[in-house]
Amino acid sequence: MAKRKLTRKQSWRVKKIQNERTERMRKQQEKQDRLITGGDLGPEQEGLVITHYGSQLDIECLNDHQKGVIFRCHLRANIEGLVTGDRVVWRAGKEFTGIIVASLPRHSVLNRPDTRGKLKPIAANIDQIIVVFSPLPKASSALLDRYLVAVELSQIEPILLLNKYDLIDEDEQHLIPMIQRYRDIGYTVLTSSTKKHQGLNELQSLLDQRISVFVGQSGVGKSSLVNSLLPGTELKIGEVSENSGLGIHTTTSARLFHLPGGGELIDSPGIREFGLWHLKPDELIDGFKEFTPFVGLCKFRDCNHDKEPGCAILKAVKDGDITSLRFDNYRQILQALSG
Repeated sequence: MAKRKLTRKQSWRVKKIQNERTERMRKQQEKQDRLITGGDLGPEQEGLVITHYGSQLDIECLNDHQKGVIFRCHLRANIEGLVTGDRVVWRAGKEFTGIIVASLPRHSVLNRPDTRGKLKPIAANIDQIIVVFSPLPKASSALLDRYLVAVELSQIEPILLLNKYDLIDEDEQHLIPMIQRYRDIGYTVLTSSTKKHQGLNELQSLLDQRISVFVGQSGVGKSSLVNSLLPGTELKIGEVSENSGLGIHTTTSARLFHLPGGGELIDSPGIREFGLWHLKPDELIDGFKEFTPFVGLCKFRDCNHDKEPGCAILKAVKDGDITSLRFDNYRQILQALSG
């Protein structure tokens, strides 16, 4: 059935009604803004999300007059999904309050899926992700590879950091060849110890002039690292549970810190595991960077890289171009995704 064409008068009435609704919403929003901030609002300006508290966010002022001053701001109803590191347009109210009126484009975002597989942003505008692991809670290549897959598919540069290096004893000697394997693949791998003050200068140099985020299991020492890099920050430091061997969460909201060298550091809530259940099985291989030269070279286009003849991935494993451990981790994750 053909759509009925509106007359000029009808089109004018529709447009008039829409404009009236828009104006009513604008006035209602301005009234709500005045109630929240206690008075008239200042001009629109750009700001940086420092941390998130539900419907309120701490916004750092970026203009020369009040640069670095923090305002507790409310979100307008039509703005969703803001995270630490986002750039926004906001208006200041009284007593260091304000209203966020718009979000600005991101150049990158780190997501993780919720229990329903829907991607949820954690931090925005990141240049590099520091994946922190340690001898305690016990580190494994399987867990690290899950982190690396998530980071690689976010198209953000990953750096591996083995923290608490002073705790490596006879039972943890396997970590030495493990980090060498990742270096051989092409990853930057650092070691550090906040107690022994080891490796912190090298880490600091990689953070300078860049926006970085720490991710990793609870208890690996992310907050201790922030406290060492930024004396006086005094983030609460958690312990490792004796019963589970897992870290106890201490950071509840992602927070951005300015580094002396000009960079920014985002300390994220403890993430024990990066869920990958939102991925399609054929997307997984793109998360293993050393597989890339061999993708598409298999004899069969629909090769599952299992037992098929002429499989380029299996040949690369046999030739030592891909380690058997990394391939086993790939197969383990693939099996979980395939159900």
